[in-house]
Amino acid sequence: MRLQRALLPAQERAEQLTQWLHKPHGRLGLITSIDGSQLITLVLDTETNTANCWETPLEGNRYQSLTPVTPQCHWFERNLWDLFGLVPDGHPRLKHNLLHESYSPDLFPLSKTVQHDYPPAEKTYRFLEVTGDGVYEIPVGPIHAGIIEPAHFRFSCLGEIIFNLEIRLGYVHRGVEKRLCEVPWKNQRFVAEAAASDTSSANALAHAVAIESILDLAATPRANFLRSISLEIERVAMHISDLGGLAGDIGFLGVSSSMARLRGNALRLAELLTGSRLQRGFICPGGVTYDSSEHLSQLRESTLLLQKDLKPVLEFFLSNQVARDRMERIGVVSPRLAKDFGLVGVTGRGSEQSYDARGHFSHGVYPEVRPIFIVKNDGDVLARANVRIAELQNSLNLIVELVDLTPEGALMTPMPDKLSGDQIGVGIVESHRGELIHLVFTDQHGAVVRYAIKDPSTNNWTGLAIAARSNLVSDFPLCNKSFALSYSGHDL
Repeated sequence: MRLQRALLPAQERAEQLTQWLHKPHGRLGLITSIDGSQLITLVLDTETNTANCWETPLEGNRYQSLTPVTPQCHWFERNLWDLFGLVPDGHPRLKHNLLHESYSPDLFPLSKTVQHDYPPAEKTYRFLEVTGDGVYEIPVGPIHAGIIEPAHFRFSCLGEIIFNLEIRLGYVHRGVEKRLCEVPWKNQRFVAEAAASDTSSANALAHAVAIESILDLAATPRANFLRSISLEIERVAMHISDLGGLAGDIGFLGVSSSMARLRGNALRLAELLTGSRLQRGFICPGGVTYDSSEHLSQLRESTLLLQKDLKPVLEFFLSNQVARDRMERIGVVSPRLAKDFGLVGVTGRGSEQSYDARGHFSHGVYPEVRPIFIVKNDGDVLARANVRIAELQNSLNLIVELVDLTPEGALMTPMPDKLSGDQIGVGIVESHRGELIHLVFTDQHGAVVRYAIKDPSTNNWTGLAIAARSNLVSDFPLCNKSFALSYSGHDL
């Protein structure tokens, strides 16, 4: 994948981005900064399979917000305010996204520039207030029942109907991006793959691809096949888990308990391939660390067996009319709003967004091997469930195909002792939640000065808020589970 860098002044950046996103093949990857003295805009071209990095110098800490004309920017601009103190003038609902009241008002942890015109230090978070006769609020969280991670959901309701949902995150912010610039680059992979524990393989692969692009090196052919098998096993395990959770919220306990058992079988595939059920320490820059040659035939047989065991459970789930009625026309996100807010993965493809990074950007054997992906246009819980089931089945087929095609050869490409200087590396991976991006900048000495991660949940949290509107309060668990978003993936 080619990464092109261009210097764009603010006005030209705004015009270019607006025009870019109106193209059918134009995408906004992320917006960030290196040290607070510039804006970095990563835009993707799915026609030429290229990435373009636009750098816009800033004279102070203020810039004109793009959110009013490009809604997808709103989450990125809120993060820029938290991490760098960069204020987007004209942002319609500027609120802190990561750093809560307990943080110092003048803490901007990733800024390396001296700013003198910060706005008044204000950390108080004000939820959108919905008023009118009979309107009331339901605050949920940040501490939840069970073991899910913390987030605060504020429902504004009339009777049982949700008028508005506001989602507040940041409760598990850990400073991952800052830490990635502090550890030696050969140890970064351990931090990167732990950014979200259920996305270990995808994060490790995005990190490896980004570092390899800085060094202008490629993994060996055998390693690329093993990496792709790892990625698909993670997708299978998580789709099984998410479908089981969805069935549980419907009250379909037979399917839910079966999925819990079968997820264990999927994790067994991961152990055969990588030596670890969560696939930690397997993918690294240059290739993979574990030789699973003697287990590949067993992995293939176990995959076929899992496929056989899943078939009646999935058919039972989809053929049950009560379950279908419970999901149909619930939590709808229209294709237009899905495009405006840049929804990705299962969520996007359930709302007619025909984008899958495996078909466009180099990671593992993709896009040379282009998997089948399904697109639905209803945008409801049932559409997202159907997309997830189709992807689960396709990934199982793909694992068998990749095992059969895996070539012999070395597991690793030799790596140098230091990174190349003044380089940008990007890794774009289709994780089980959608488009995952790692963007890395080095200085003239080859030290990493900025490491940015965009988890797909960053794109999709707004979609969940949209999906909840005009639904019953009792429908929210279904909406939430059908999105299956990551708290820790967002709260880096």
